[in-house]
Amino acid sequence: MGSLRGRDYISVVDLSPEELTTVLELSRDFKRRFYGGERVIPVLQGKTLMLIFQKPSTRTRVSFEVAMKQLGGFTVTANWTELQLGRGETVADTARTLSRYVDGMAARVYRHSDLVELAQYATVPVINALSDLEHPVQALADFLTIWEKKGRIAGVNIAFLGDGADNVAHSLILMAASLGANIRVGTAKGYEPLPRILELAEERARRSGASIDVVYTVEEAVRGADVVYTDVWVSMGQEAEAERRVRDLSPFRVTSEVMRLAKPDAIFMHCLPAKRGYEVVDEVIDGPWSVVWDQAENRLHTQKALLALLL
Repeated sequence: MGSLRGRDYISVVDLSPEELTTVLELSRDFKRRFYGGERVIPVLQGKTLMLIFQKPSTRTRVSFEVAMKQLGGFTVTANWTELQLGRGETVADTARTLSRYVDGMAARVYRHSDLVELAQYATVPVINALSDLEHPVQALADFLTIWEKKGRIAGVNIAFLGDGADNVAHSLILMAASLGANIRVGTAKGYEPLPRILELAEERARRSGASIDVVYTVEEAVRGADVVYTDVWVSMGQEAEAERRVRDLSPFRVTSEVMRLAKPDAIFMHCLPAKRGYEVVDEVIDGPWSVVWDQAENRLHTQKALLALLL
């Protein structure tokens, strides 16, 4: 487990394709052992992870806290405003201080630049637990789920519908490109993935053989897909744009008719929480296509692997 020790995971591309595969392989091993009765694998005995939340959280907070406990470690959890950050202490000074107390940090923030600064000044590993640019821990769980359900990752066809500049979409694109999966983003004009994300993805795709496409109709995105993925149209911090975003992205709602455009054995994925009736209807998220609860569970197993390797 030593090869990744001390590294940060701020973006999917912080780890090579081979290193991402190592995390997924260890995730599968930890999950197998978990269901075999090994609820505690004490590889991080005595280690402490600091969790910092600027945004609310359910899956991220609970999965990280439980992951550390199942690895024999501890967590300290604080809201951004509970720390001196809320009174104006710099991110750099906070990073320097906390590095003296803990063995790693995971932060869920509004601005990706805050995470970059935290990692720059911390002397312990820093993990992106969600920012406005990426959600790389979610992508690990997503691709473990795809591997489990489809038996492979390379060559799998993924359709992402909705906001292509969404943080989850960005990490999904980068992970697909890294591991050889094909991804088509179906979105409205003005909601395309950021150019720098597409540039990074194309660099990795040239090696992996993945294809990355941005299209503007549901039919073009979904036809032939093994996986149909969506996320909320209005993320935290975008409430003022809600009416416009709902209007623009409504054509990309995932319904049973949309799922029937995909392959007969296609699966539906969503990082959760879902705004039911908006980006997805109940019939899909609660239906036979849905693997969202397995996907949510896999946050625990992939984060255990990531923590074991970095800490």
